[in-house]
Amino acid sequence: MGQKAADALAISYEEFPTYLHANHSVYMDVDGAVYYLTDANDQYWRAQDTAQKNEKGHYVDCSELVPTLAEFLELPFADGESVADMFERATFFASE
Repeated sequence: MGQKAADALAISYEEFPTYLHANHSVYMDVDGAVYYLTDANDQYWRAQDTAQKNEKGHYVDCSELVPTLAEFLELPFADGESVADMFERATFFASE
């Protein structure tokens, strides 16, 4: 779990999978919520709610773990919407 960068990323949906594979995580601000999109041990992908933390101080998962990035981008987790659904109205920030 990294820190949210101050400056927003300028990234297209077509570039997004490559960015995630290379960087392993990103913050997504959308509709007043902030999600941490990340891999788990380079094998599974998940979304985490940054407004909630567990007893270890880590963000709480708000999506299922799925094995591929393509599946993750289409996985509904926020009021029935996926990253693909929300992408155009979201702002993304690097995890530093």
